[in-house]
Amino acid sequence: MLLVRHLEERLGALHKEGRTRGPIHRCDGQEAVGVGATAALETDDKVATTHRGHAVYIGKGMAMRPVVAEIFGRATGACGGRAGHMLVADAEKGVIGGNAIVGAGIPAATGMALSMQILGTGNVAMCIFGDGAAQTGICHEAMNMAGLWKLPVVFVLEHNQFGLTVPSDVQSPVADLSIRAAGYAMPAEIVDGNDAVAVYRAVSAMVERARRGEGPGMVECKTYRVEGFSTSDMGGYQKPEDIAAWKARDPLLVSRKALSEKVDEARLAAIEAAARAETDEAFEAALSDPMPEFMIDEACNPYSEAH
Repeated sequence: MLLVRHLEERLGALHKEGRTRGPIHRCDGQEAVGVGATAALETDDKVATTHRGHAVYIGKGMAMRPVVAEIFGRATGACGGRAGHMLVADAEKGVIGGNAIVGAGIPAATGMALSMQILGTGNVAMCIFGDGAAQTGICHEAMNMAGLWKLPVVFVLEHNQFGLTVPSDVQSPVADLSIRAAGYAMPAEIVDGNDAVAVYRAVSAMVERARRGEGPGMVECKTYRVEGFSTSDMGGYQKPEDIAAWKARDPLLVSRKALSEKVDEARLAAIEAAARAETDEAFEAALSDPMPEFMIDEACNPYSEAH
């Protein structure tokens, strides 16, 4: 989670300097969801996420440098510098990638689960999506199919209270979106999305249930988007007192407090220093890496002499 926080903060600073390729969708304050949920997965399990998916990339095991390099369009990026920050993927790590289309990762993960079921791999698919995506038709269609066919898929709802700039309470008539899971014959649990341990325990139970062939499950993680929709967001629609209250329950603070009961201060300080150093090294290396080279296939180029 520290790695992700440092990543987000550095990206925010570089965006202000005009050095990022377009706006960045930061997940500060939501790290416990992406990291806690993916910790329940095995390497061959698959995960699809949203445009705000940096915690999922790092949580599922991707190294920092190829993620940073990809965000800055470098040849050493996880996708060769062609994907950008919203679409990072790593098939070997089971990261199918983020998605710029709201809710699109939900049917993708459901389809992967169907493939796993047919092939009998024993693996589990997961989709992490927001409360805005929960309102899309494809979300309900996918959950209906998953429940009907008992697919090995876990739906992790990262309820951060906003869909773009619109508060959740004017998008949905119910506060707890996971109650909809009952309509698709799947269990659901609501957890504190700022508590990584709570997220991990709830998601682990759903993952193991799905792995046993007992069908899909859903975990609704209540959290808060303390930053704007993107680094281009002008803000002004979030209440300062809400932001302050949620920052007081920062997932890093929650986890540090829990760890301090059994881990000495020196060890915690060492972890924090190591995370900072790893992030610094990743940015230094990635920003020095070359840009990708693009070659035109003359046989397919409509502007070539051959045409």
